[in-house]
Amino acid sequence: MWSGGRGAAGAEPTLSAVAAGAAEPQRFALSRLILSGLRHSPWLTAGALLFQALQTGAAVILPTLNADIINDGVATGDTGRVLELGGQMLLLTLAQGICTVIAVLCAASASMRLGRDLRHSLFRRVNAFSETQFSKFGTPTLITRNTNDVQQVQMLVLLGFTLMVSAPLMAVGGVIAAIRLDATLSLVLAVSVPVLLVIMVLAVGRMLPQFRTMQSRTDSINRIMREQLSGLRVIRAFVREPEERTRFGVANDALTHTSDVVGRLFAILFPVIMLVLNVSSVAVLWFGASRVDSGATSVGTLIAFLSYLMQVLMSVTMAAMISMMIPRAQVCAGRIHEVLALPPARASHPASTTPGGGTGASAPLPPTDRTVSFDAVSFQYPGAERPVLRDISFETKPGTTTAIVGSTGSGKSTLVRLIPRLFDATGGCVRIGGTPVGELADEDLWAQLGYVPQKAFLFSGTVASNLRLGAPEATDDELWLALRTAQAEAFVRELPEGLDAPVAQGGTNFSGGQRQRLAIARALVRRAGILIFDDSFSALDTATDAALRAALPEYTRDAVTFIVAQRISSIRDADQIAVLDHGGLAGLGTHAELLRTSRVYQEIATSQITAEEASE
Repeated sequence: MWSGGRGAAGAEPTLSAVAAGAAEPQRFALSRLILSGLRHSPWLTAGALLFQALQTGAAVILPTLNADIINDGVATGDTGRVLELGGQMLLLTLAQGICTVIAVLCAASASMRLGRDLRHSLFRRVNAFSETQFSKFGTPTLITRNTNDVQQVQMLVLLGFTLMVSAPLMAVGGVIAAIRLDATLSLVLAVSVPVLLVIMVLAVGRMLPQFRTMQSRTDSINRIMREQLSGLRVIRAFVREPEERTRFGVANDALTHTSDVVGRLFAILFPVIMLVLNVSSVAVLWFGASRVDSGATSVGTLIAFLSYLMQVLMSVTMAAMISMMIPRAQVCAGRIHEVLALPPARASHPASTTPGGGTGASAPLPPTDRTVSFDAVSFQYPGAERPVLRDISFETKPGTTTAIVGSTGSGKSTLVRLIPRLFDATGGCVRIGGTPVGELADEDLWAQLGYVPQKAFLFSGTVASNLRLGAPEATDDELWLALRTAQAEAFVRELPEGLDAPVAQGGTNFSGGQRQRLAIARALVRRAGILIFDDSFSALDTATDAALRAALPEYTRDAVTFIVAQRISSIRDADQIAVLDHGGLAGLGTHAELLRTSRVYQEIATSQITAEEASE
């Protein structure tokens, strides 16, 4: 499933085994995850197994020593024998305690490392997803899989080391010791153990589908909570609080119902197990008393046998408890498997490491030529009936600006997202400096990009930390220059902390226009060779938009610049304007040229400005 991990040497986890095992049934996902993870903690795994075995061995020996004390010391009045065997029991108990502590420490460390490596592998895999793959899962379930699901697998490993290892050893050792003490009384075990096993199998079989449903309904709770918290203003604006409370209540009740079913199973299971334990103990005492009375066995042997009986039955009970955790962990492991086994939607290349051509897995980025060209580019979303883009061809040279306009849904944003490979073209080719973007190393490609998405997003931290996101070495003077260009200097200087002003997650403590200007400044700080403004000026008023465009040449003079816009006033001075209509290129030229040659552009222009203004 997953062959890498961040072990002691800090090695990055790899996912090569995932592709090889992607076609395997998900029922093997749990074992593959655990075995693959524990291979990276061999000494901890070995330590947990060894010391669990030692403490279990000590536990099996103790009842025999107790029987010898009663039979050889107490019954005969030999105080020396009692002290000798009692001292051995104390030493053995102390050794058992030490082994238990070491075993638990090793198991806890191994399980924590397994969880850490799983989360890291999931994070890396999700970061390689395309936007289509993100949509396939959704953010809430990806968060749940990287937190709750990993925790369930991690907890199973921890308890598996501490209980599942000792349980079979203690059960086998207890049965052997019990038979050696009294084979006739051992018939009680022949009845009680199968009864416990049948109860366990029936319970686990009922719980597996319930745990699968529980995880799915947990995803629903997370999705609804995320939607309601993110869209709180919209909900209040449309007075939808009662309906949203009802929607959350339905999801919450569904999860509660499933949890109740599982809880009832647990409520029935443990009393039944205790009933079997108590009935077995009574049976041993009943038949054992008659054997003691007839002289067939001794009191010490009967007490030791009763201890072994309890050890065996408690071992089966512990195994049952762990087995009840396995179904839920198996469901969680299957959900983790779905993410790790999903192949990347696009090929990813390592970064070039030498000026002469890199590692051989990717083409080097041209040192000077940053010309971006679209060569008969088409794109169609998976499952869509028709392509979003069709046969788009044009190029933009360094130092020039290409504006992209069109009606809603014409493919403007999709087109510019092909440059950083947020999507890969399904037809034709996007090239930078003559090299297809698919052949460039991801790091090399992204290092040349300054991208401002439609919806500005800021990370929790400070204004400075957000601006330095793509240029950690940028000085304060460079940050202020970018803010000045983005028309954000004034409101940042008004903040008491200035560049050190706190930014809430998502930038919610700033207005939409302020977030937009900070996002633009962040892209400018990078001094990228290719700048992409994906409808980034829509949240700005006309005066701010004009001031920003007037200041941009400081950064765009040598860059390849793309501007997706709705307002003609924002792009009329662009070197060339690409007009999209229903996914096709309906015009390409300057503002003046398109007013004469493109009917689509004429309609857009005249809908926003008068004919006299358009011709100016």
